[in-house]
Amino acid sequence: MDPNRYIRQTALKEFGPQAQKKLAKSRVLIVGAGGLGVPVLQYLNSMGVGTLGVVEQDVVSISNLHRQVLYTERDIGKPKLEVAFKKLKAQNSSTRLRGYDTFLMASNALGIIKDYDIVIDASDNFPTRYLINDACVILKKPFVYGGLQGFEGQVSVFNYKGGPTYRCLFPNMPTIDEIPNCNINGVLGVLPGIVGNLQALETVKMLTGIGEVLRGKLLLFNALDQTIQKINFSLQENSLNITELKYSYGIVSASPFSEITVDELKDLIDSQRNVQIIDVRTQEEFEAYKIPNSVHIPLNDLGNRYHDIDLKQPIYLICQSGKRSAQALEQLKNQFSEISLYSVRGGINTYVAVCS
Repeated sequence: MDPNRYIRQTALKEFGPQAQKKLAKSRVLIVGAGGLGVPVLQYLNSMGVGTLGVVEQDVVSISNLHRQVLYTERDIGKPKLEVAFKKLKAQNSSTRLRGYDTFLMASNALGIIKDYDIVIDASDNFPTRYLINDACVILKKPFVYGGLQGFEGQVSVFNYKGGPTYRCLFPNMPTIDEIPNCNINGVLGVLPGIVGNLQALETVKMLTGIGEVLRGKLLLFNALDQTIQKINFSLQENSLNITELKYSYGIVSASPFSEITVDELKDLIDSQRNVQIIDVRTQEEFEAYKIPNSVHIPLNDLGNRYHDIDLKQPIYLICQSGKRSAQALEQLKNQFSEISLYSVRGGINTYVAVCS
């Protein structure tokens, strides 16, 4: 380790060379290389964390660029993992980078997380967040949470030194209708950078033993008036009673209508049947990855495109994660009562991970 590289932080009396050595020996897993994951990766990499693991299977799209500042226009369509590692290696060649070209799922979470000291949740969905929590409880690993909603960011540290877990604060996953959709509601480009940097800071504090960690505290940052609040919450003992992962961490749907798994959809496709798949994602998402012979009708255009759907045949609706397809299902069911509708659970994220 070149002592001159980190001299501006080792010169801090409260940090020093010993803290730098702790960073060099540390192993941190980041789930997601998007808006939150990019600043986390850049700063932990530049500060000298020894091993960084990254779970990511998405590609760069033009709608990412306003907030995922590691990527450029030349990277559109390329795997985020590939692009990120190339640039991180150029930033700090001594970091050990381990990539997991997959989505985090119940089938692989324990195997991946067990090798790391800390897990950073840089995902953008509730199923992954609850999966991370439960896996970290089982493996007794702390995880650093970051969340975005409108112009507000949230940060906390869960399962650290006997502190509360994510389920102590949010016991149950929200239903499909309770979850805001950033594809519709939007996200201000700079906000993930602020929240991601706060996540990186909490990680460094835990790894080196400096400062006070956000254990049992939820930090709320309001970007519009630059105010910060902290909410205290306590450990709920029943949140520790997790001995195995659930079979599925799909979002609970308020809809009484049907869902289909990606395995079931793949079986239908492989059977050579004429399967009617309606993809309700955005144009950018659809161009990045599409199921062959699927019909693209963005959710916002669905009401004007009923004529493009064969209402006499079963309709299989898919989006990126399952939320928008469930919304599309309810919209169609309210409009046409006597049709067969199925929302694909987990969406393209799960389809790519399981069926590709």
